[in-house]
Amino acid sequence: MMKTVQGSKVEEWVGCALFICMFALPFGAFAQKRAVSILGDSYSTYKDFVLPDTNYVWYPSKKYDEKKGGNDVQNVRQTWWHQFIRQGNFRLCQNNSFSGATICNTGYKGEDYSDRSYVTRSRYLSSPDVIIVFGGTNDTWAKSPVGDFKYAEWSREDLYCFRPAMACLLSSLQDRYPGVEVYVVINDILSETITESMKTICDHYGVRYILLHDIDKQWGHPSQRGMTQIAEQLAEIIK
Repeated sequence: MMKTVQGSKVEEWVGCALFICMFALPFGAFAQKRAVSILGDSYSTYKDFVLPDTNYVWYPSKKYDEKKGGNDVQNVRQTWWHQFIRQGNFRLCQNNSFSGATICNTGYKGEDYSDRSYVTRSRYLSSPDVIIVFGGTNDTWAKSPVGDFKYAEWSREDLYCFRPAMACLLSSLQDRYPGVEVYVVINDILSETITESMKTICDHYGVRYILLHDIDKQWGHPSQRGMTQIAEQLAEIIK
């Protein structure tokens, strides 16, 4: 009789455990942090925190001095993406940012940047839930060719112009990472042509963009205050 009672108690305990697990597993799945990958330029770099680690970085710049200048972002935790990920309860999947990189394949002085362009690097973002594309600044500064709007059948030559390269980039991201949320960050110092082109192309692909405003900068790059402003403005859109 004692064995029967004990057996019943064991069966009852196992049944309760299974019941709890059935309900706990879904809640556990929802509790997992969403993974964020970044496709960026110098604004999103920091030494030893980009992948591949052969990518050029801009941050940290030379040690900041209020009198001599420089940039006061001197700790990775001060970057916009580190703040955004920590405060938004995300996790970093991959930061594939490359200082000086253009979205298209034409860089400074008309040089071939196909080894570092956004179109090329878009293939290497690991397995994220969210992709943040933050670019266009160097296309503006390098005065890369703008080209025409083109949404399919891009030739190699097309990708040396901004508009077809931007379209190819978003199309490739949607094809390569199905089900992943893609956001495009538009800097507040881009040329009007680049800004309007990015908005038009994002609208074509149904990609949400975040138009930055009033970002504080030092040496053309976000300062500590500017980094916080970027993180805050992204958090208003990306939940």
